[in-house]
Amino acid sequence: MKISRDFANADRYHYDWGLCSAKNGFAQVDTEQDASYYGTWANPFKLIIFSYAEGDCTTVEAANQEEFIAEILKLKTWNEENGWKFSGIDCMCKEEIEQEFIKMGLKELLH
Repeated sequence: MKISRDFANADRYHYDWGLCSAKNGFAQVDTEQDASYYGTWANPFKLIIFSYAEGDCTTVEAANQEEFIAEILKLKTWNEENGWKFSGIDCMCKEEIEQEFIKMGLKELLH
């Protein structure tokens, strides 16, 4: 697994409509803490999870599906253990994204 960190003077909407958009294969990982200064996205095709928090950007690139699934489940658990409701994964009405998560056995996390 490769983890990269960076800083960007932006807000989450820069990523919603750009790098982490559905057209680029990303789904939103929705939690109760989502705001203009926080967001997480996951790309089941490239096995990437990207998080933006107050300018801090973290990219997790899984080496395989097992690592990717483990990271998604880790995100869910972390949010629940820290008092943030995990709302689910929003595939942004993109059937192909939804089908990739279903193939990975993550259907119960989709909304």
